[in-house]
Amino acid sequence: MVPEAVWRAQREAHEQRVDAWTAGHLARRSRGETHPVEDFLFTYYPHRPAHLRRWSGGLEVALEGAPPLPPVPDRARRTAAATVELLDRMAARRPHLGCFGLHEWAMVHRSDQHGVRHGDHPLRLGAAGTDAVVEAMPVRCSHFDAFRFFAPSAVPLNQLQPTADSRLELEQPGCLHATMDLYKHAFRLSPWVPSLLVADCFALARRVRVLDMRASPYDFTSLGLVPVQVETPQGRAEYAAAQAAFATEAVPLRARLRDAAALVSA
Repeated sequence: MVPEAVWRAQREAHEQRVDAWTAGHLARRSRGETHPVEDFLFTYYPHRPAHLRRWSGGLEVALEGAPPLPPVPDRARRTAAATVELLDRMAARRPHLGCFGLHEWAMVHRSDQHGVRHGDHPLRLGAAGTDAVVEAMPVRCSHFDAFRFFAPSAVPLNQLQPTADSRLELEQPGCLHATMDLYKHAFRLSPWVPSLLVADCFALARRVRVLDMRASPYDFTSLGLVPVQVETPQGRAEYAAAQAAFATEAVPLRARLRDAAALVSA
């Protein structure tokens, strides 16, 4: 049993932490503005800032003076069981570090025909230079939710053809988007997993997104992002090193999430 004074202090700390993340997003949203890094986790994932701010101690924690959590519905149990299986599969695989973030480049292949996603920011190498990189380098994206945004002309260039059904076979711990998705897997099990875990997954995903955009074909220097030039050997080495570091950092977080999901599925 956690004393009321203790869990109220924990809740306040959680709210302050989340408020620091969401303040800029909420201000931009009120002005009709967007930021490709800071806003991504709120627009790509269906989890509102107000929901991220909600605090819960999770299933294992009883709170003095607070009502108990609602029973876990069958749908959440199934989601939790599927999450456990996916995370176990990922944990058994070695990180693959050879994709070099080319998923973002493939999304704007032949942009003169298909357009771009972040029209307020130019392509560093221009349209022709971007196309040349995609066509010259091996594209090996294993993450379905990135692959589905490929420009149609880039789809056949991918060495893998991931689908929603092949996620268990292809998801791997070196993938930046798989690491960001730890946040998705966590918030889908709220409030039965601790809010601290959800927030920790968000914090890591936020940093991973920075690398994702630094390695993209866009020029985000106006936002203070120094590009990782994956079109060069030095840039690819820089990207792979950062990718490996994030894969290592995600290991204990993925284990925490796996254990929390197992409790929800029980």
